Amino acid sequence: MLHLKNLTKEFAGKPLFTNIDWHLKKGERVGLVGENGAGKSTLMRIIAGDVEHSAGELIFAKGATVGYLPQAGIVSKGRPLFEEAMGALSELQGIEREINELTRLLETIPHDDSRHGPLLDRFGHLQEEFRLKGGYAMEAEVGYVLRGLGFLPEDWQRECGEFSGGWQMRIALARLLLMKPNVLLLDEPTNHLDIEARNWLEAYLQAYPFSVILVSHDRFFLDQVCHRITEVWNHVLTDYYCSYSRYLTEREERVSALREAKRRQDEEVAKMADFISRFRYKADKASLVQSRIKQLEKVERIVLPPERKKIRFRFPNPPKSGRIVMELKRVTRSYGDKRVLDQVNLVIEQGERISLVGHNGAGKSTLMRVLAGGDFQDGERIVGHNVTLDYFAQDQAEAMTGGNTAYEELLADAPYQMVPQLRDILGAFLFTGDDIHKKVEVLSGGEKNRLALAKMLLRPANLLLMDEPTNHLDLYSKDVLLEALRAFQGTVVFVSHDRHFIDGLAGRVVEVENGALSSFLGDYEYYLAKKEGAAATPQ
Repeated sequence: MLHLKNLTKEFAGKPLFTNIDWHLKKGERVGLVGENGAGKSTLMRIIAGDVEHSAGELIFAKGATVGYLPQAGIVSKGRPLFEEAMGALSELQGIEREINELTRLLETIPHDDSRHGPLLDRFGHLQEEFRLKGGYAMEAEVGYVLRGLGFLPEDWQRECGEFSGGWQMRIALARLLLMKPNVLLLDEPTNHLDIEARNWLEAYLQAYPFSVILVSHDRFFLDQVCHRITEVWNHVLTDYYCSYSRYLTEREERVSALREAKRRQDEEVAKMADFISRFRYKADKASLVQSRIKQLEKVERIVLPPERKKIRFRFPNPPKSGRIVMELKRVTRSYGDKRVLDQVNLVIEQGERISLVGHNGAGKSTLMRVLAGGDFQDGERIVGHNVTLDYFAQDQAEAMTGGNTAYEELLADAPYQMVPQLRDILGAFLFTGDDIHKKVEVLSGGEKNRLALAKMLLRPANLLLMDEPTNHLDLYSKDVLLEALRAFQGTVVFVSHDRHFIDGLAGRVVEVENGALSSFLGDYEYYLAKKEGAAATPQ
């Protein structure tokens, strides 16, 4: 389907890729992984034709088509949503228009007219092509994709310009999936999807008939979709024909073997260098010295991958709370005429890890704000004995002061006794050297999220309310956060759309749906099983 032949890409004279030779077969689903800045997105843009390569060739199979979804920046407007999505099926729509035109002509041209036979043949050919390409199911297919990506039928006639940034990316993804390109390139496709839409997309891509290359920071998504992992590192691509979880193991085994090989090579090189140094000026050893010099010049030095930089931290030991940490009794929260929470009850006990789930707009963040002390119209919010809470809001990163440096942002919230530890805390979240003096407004999404997490270490809390804490974090940072929350001695209520994160942390799932809460005493897999079977018992 695709062959990268001796592909090279340079930026400002520095190599990003060097003489890459890489194949993509029909039907393969490949996950591109690597450090930030390794070139994953650039490689996708080269394949998509958006960026020129410096040397080498891109060879596609005859008739192959390419579709590319970038991380952001796509906006659709001017047409209703359903019409915009239908526009992705322009080839089928063209065939349909020609069939309608031929139908009109055949109704008016007599059977004995010399044009009738060829037109009838063309009509039959087009009908068969239309059928084989799914033309008679066009509208059903569009509806299936739009529903899968979270658009309700009442949204379908809304003008595209009315949708916000995250939904704009869903529109772009819907069009791309409907086009069914032979090479589908997806750069962080799950960034703007809730968990239901992610689950749907996983199943859709598993059944996708052509080739897929994707970049994702969602480990569960990679495991479910990809059966080949391609690592971008040191200007080349390295393939692992396995899941992402298996890749982590195989990569560590490979790096360990490389370390051992490098150790032996370094010893051998040191011996040759020592021999050359000791006998360089002895005439009777001249030929042996020259031989060693030539050997040394021919040694292809083993290069080890750099140690991956990981955040490293633990939450402070919390003060002990009472058994009941918080209770909501018949709480109602409305926005205008819309009741997002309708007389809901919830009891949170000490040590629980509760995952709030539900589709976008169901009220998860509203419930989080109420738990954190936000406004509600009716009911009671009862805080338990000795409870101290910390709240990580979905827009936590945006609440920081853009003109502050990373250090100043931490200092502004730090108790006096914590000030000497601020540089250590920043270092634990990968703010080292001059990074601590970078302004908040120029930090990337991942850096802002890390800084917001760092602020949670300033004061011990025994109830953590975390709304999408994994947003913009890379795979390794998510794993560190997961381990820190597992080790935390207090209580955690969280919202996340990352299945691996939920599966690894949740001991109870609370579904927010139609203004009500339903509780499932188990992990996310248990919740899914119960949803498919018997209905949950409302609290």
